[in-house]
Amino acid sequence: MADWIMWLIAAGVVVGLELFTGTFYLLMIAIGLLAGALLAFMRVDLPGQMLAAAVVGIVATVLLRRSRYGRTEKQDAASDPNINMDVGQSINVPAWQDGTARVMYRGAMWDVELAPNAAPVPGVFRIVEVRGSRLIVGA
Repeated sequence: MADWIMWLIAAGVVVGLELFTGTFYLLMIAIGLLAGALLAFMRVDLPGQMLAAAVVGIVATVLLRRSRYGRTEKQDAASDPNINMDVGQSINVPAWQDGTARVMYRGAMWDVELAPNAAPVPGVFRIVEVRGSRLIVGA
């Protein structure tokens, strides 16, 4: 069996494993293995193939890590609308007292606090964060 076929089989196995991980890092390693297959097809010796596969795999992994797909942004659960369904909802605050208020929201009374840079005027506010039983609202 030719060397380039072995590289392609290895790349296929790694792509198959990638389907179980949910990340793109094994896919970058598979790209490196494809580079090794290409050099094997061009009849470059085995150390050259291995070197090219390693370099391409490392470079692809580093580029992935620096891209927006490789970054892991941790957001506070209290202000993440994907976790807390109250974030982003609107509430009406009829009156403020020292930057706090009590309002009816979803059938219960809630303590409401103003977010920084928000004016304490009566009106409709958007929930930006939930801290326990306290809603933090902004304009």
